[in-house]
Amino acid sequence: MVASNFDGVVERLRAGLAEIVKGDPAPCQALFAQNDEVTLANPFGGVSRGWDNVAASIAKAAAIYRDGEVVSMEDQATAVVGDLAYVVLIERYRVRVAGRADLDDVALRTTNIYRREGDEWLLVHRQADPRVGAQAPESVVQ
Repeated sequence: MVASNFDGVVERLRAGLAEIVKGDPAPCQALFAQNDEVTLANPFGGVSRGWDNVAASIAKAAAIYRDGEVVSMEDQATAVVGDLAYVVLIERYRVRVAGRADLDDVALRTTNIYRREGDEWLLVHRQADPRVGAQAPESVVQ
């Protein structure tokens, strides 16, 4: 895959996320580079570093979700510079979370950083959090 065909990467991400919200981590795990530098900051907190930890975090997240679907992926910014690229998205899902009976709407603000490895673009960092809308300044106080 070359930089001019980076759009296919977003479709792969959408497909992987469509499976994780159904409880299957494998397609999402396949999007990540498998090395010690890869990182994941998922919406459940913390930062995982290294392939084994990232894969485990993805599996834990998949275990929280059921019967989900991707509603939309709203592109906020995309750039490709040489062998690095990023996509900032607002991701929206309809999904059962943590065993709840009803489907819930979930929105995540995400930053996805890719590196080209050979002919393939792989995630080297993903950050996702539920802080999609504007927040009061006090919201950052702990």
